[in-house]
Amino acid sequence: MELGLKNKSALVLASSSGLGKAIAMELAREGARVMLCGRSEEQLKRAQQDILNATGNKPKYLAGSITDPRYIQELVQTTVEKCGPIFALVNNSGGPKPGPFDSFDDQAWQDAYELCLLSYIRTIRAVLPYMRANGGGRILCSTSSSVKAALNDLILSNTFRMGVVGLAKTLSQELGPDNILVNVIGPGRVGTARIDQLDQIRAQKEGLSVEELQHKAFHDIPLGRYGRPEEYGRMAAFLCSEANTYLTGQTLLMDGGMVKAY
Repeated sequence: MELGLKNKSALVLASSSGLGKAIAMELAREGARVMLCGRSEEQLKRAQQDILNATGNKPKYLAGSITDPRYIQELVQTTVEKCGPIFALVNNSGGPKPGPFDSFDDQAWQDAYELCLLSYIRTIRAVLPYMRANGGGRILCSTSSSVKAALNDLILSNTFRMGVVGLAKTLSQELGPDNILVNVIGPGRVGTARIDQLDQIRAQKEGLSVEELQHKAFHDIPLGRYGRPEEYGRMAAFLCSEANTYLTGQTLLMDGGMVKAY
């Protein structure tokens, strides 16, 4: 299928590693002009080279924190200058700290809000003028399977990821007349460093090895395995593309059938 992303400008937040990098990889594979972002310039350089080696398409990057509003403004402006008017925005962030309700003070809640929700709001606000002037675009917000079923010891993520769903659903209504499609995707257990971290915490609590815990987890996934980052990236690339012309306001999980909620 031709996705129509060749030479389209795409900005992917938190894309120096993990799922953000996987999404950037697939967008680059489709010929998009991709802008990477992340805190570590060293990681960004490695991601840039990995994507170039795999796709022949060299993305741009700008280092900084997505919780800094000045950086968001600079990032969007730099993307427009180096890649062209933004057609696709992928909002993505690392996960907030795991733990139960009683373990977090006000600052932890504020930090999680700024990372998982406010950064998305600020970036959308910054890109909208370019999308409107260019006749439309795609906004994709990456969240978590917790938007369908709350996850234990992830109260910060459970809270603010749901805020993203409300934001995206409302924006899909407001921005439809501008030909801007807005959707949410969420991973179940997809093999990244974040999942490794959570598996180690769970394994320790249950008195299991990580291998034993993962073997147990596979039984709860109908496909019998964790997802691969490139699978998530391919789904994101379609939703960000011109091949997607009528799907908006939706929340889709890539979880191998793990979540049993509707």
